[in-house]
Amino acid sequence: MSIDTATGEEAPAELSSERVKGIFSSIATKYERFNALSSFGAYRLWLAGMMRQAAIGPDDDVIDIAGGTGDVTFACARAKAPRHIQCTDLVPEMLAVARAHYADGAAGAVPVDFETVDAQDIPYPDASYDALTMAYGIRNMPERERALAEMFRVLRPGGTFTCLEFSTPPNRLWRGLYHFYLRHLIPFWGGLVTGDREGFVYLSRSIKAFPDQEAFAAMLRDAGFVDVAWKNYTGGIAAVHTARKPE
Repeated sequence: MSIDTATGEEAPAELSSERVKGIFSSIATKYERFNALSSFGAYRLWLAGMMRQAAIGPDDDVIDIAGGTGDVTFACARAKAPRHIQCTDLVPEMLAVARAHYADGAAGAVPVDFETVDAQDIPYPDASYDALTMAYGIRNMPERERALAEMFRVLRPGGTFTCLEFSTPPNRLWRGLYHFYLRHLIPFWGGLVTGDREGFVYLSRSIKAFPDQEAFAAMLRDAGFVDVAWKNYTGGIAAVHTARKPE
């Protein structure tokens, strides 16, 4: 089933895919500044937590899905120093920023390749990678079950899955304050930094429409993953989900 990622309701996949391409291609060079300002720097703590939870070793070949401007790829390179990272994203303009960072030495000695990839149709053979990372990606995919099936397919048996995504604070008061922030301040920051307020109205709506922690964990189990778990950050504003492909 394909959905409108802004509402969670059934809709043609092209609706969300084209919208995501349009938004992120136009804000690619300003995306990192928006992340820093809108999260008050907390996104760096979330990313550090993601790296602590990621079971990635020095001999691993890693695929970064929805890699964007390279935040996760380069954090992985610094924290884990794997053998190789394949950084992929749907939007070429985002990868262009990542390539520029790579040219400036952001990955250190870790080799990184970049390719425009739709995670719902990954163009790599079965069992190609030892580990998969993804941040803020699955929420923007209209065919999520298909995407998770593809991620499962390209992992080797025993391969690990680590995903950072916005989520649902379990505390009702904190959740209410967060939803107020999403509705009013995310579009404000987005408009201020990028000039595209409407793109960030979509971002706000997509976060609210995304399944909560338990529901996303159930999706991972349905895709075939085992050892599914998550850890909340900032009271559940973000969560890092981990899982493994069976041996």
